[in-house]
Amino acid sequence: MSKKKKRYYAVVKGRKTGIYNKWYGDDGAAAQIENFSGSIYKGFNSLEDAKIWFKELSDIKQPAQPKIGFEKKTDSAQIKESYEVFNNGAVTIYTDGSALNNPGPGGYGTILICGSRRKELSGGFRLTTNNRMELMACIVGLKELKRKCRVIIYSDSKYVVNGIKKGWAKRWKSNNWMRNKTENAENVDLWGQLLDLCSIHNISFEWVKGHAGNSCNERCDRLAMQSALRKGLPPDIFYENGKTKLLVTKNFH
Repeated sequence: MSKKKKRYYAVVKGRKTGIYNKWYGDDGAAAQIENFSGSIYKGFNSLEDAKIWFKELSDIKQPAQPKIGFEKKTDSAQIKESYEVFNNGAVTIYTDGSALNNPGPGGYGTILICGSRRKELSGGFRLTTNNRMELMACIVGLKELKRKCRVIIYSDSKYVVNGIKKGWAKRWKSNNWMRNKTENAENVDLWGQLLDLCSIHNISFEWVKGHAGNSCNERCDRLAMQSALRKGLPPDIFYENGKTKLLVTKNFH
C-alpha cells in the first residue's frame, strides 16, 4: 500500500492563522476556520508552496482596484487606446486565476507583453471557482487585441491548456457541450468565449509551473489574489445561477 501524501494547510484568516500539517484536531486547520465567517485557507501538497501562498496573502493589506474587468463597462475610447498598444507583432500573455477556498471569492490576473510594452489586467467576483478564473484571465487578455495576432498564452492551469491543446473544448462543443454521453461539460459559457477568440488569432497555449520563479506568472497570481480579496465584488452571474453547464451566448457585460 502506498504511503498517503502529506498535506499542509495555510490559514490566512481564521481563529489562529498559520500553516498546519493536519486538518482535524484542536490544533488542526479545520478548528481554525469552521464556523469562522470569511475564513481564507488553502491546502497544499508541499510545505514550500503553503509558505509562499501564506506569505503572499498575508502581505496584501489593501488590494489594488482592478484596472479592467467585467465589473463595469469600458467606453469605446478607452478600449481603442488600450488596443493600440498591442496591434503590432506577436503578443505574449501570462494568465492566472484563483478562488479563495474554491469555490469562493475569486480573481484573475493577466499580463500582455508586446515588444517593450506591457499591460496588466485584473478583476474578480464574489463567488466563483479556480477554473472559471483561469479561463477568465485568458478571455480578458485576448479581448484586448485589436486585430488578428500571433499569441502565446502561458498558464499554470492544465485544465485550460489541455482543454485547448488536446482538443477537449472543441470536442465538447461539437457534442453539444457534453463531456461524454451522460455528463455535461463545465463552464461552457467561458469555454465558448475562449474558443471564439481562438478562432480569430493564431494562438499557442503553453503550460508553466506555478510558484516556480517565473516573475510574470507570480505577478498574475498576485493580481488574482488581490482582486479576490477586494470588497464589494460583483456576482459571477452564470456560476451563481447554476448555468455553467448550459449553452449560453451572452457575455458577462
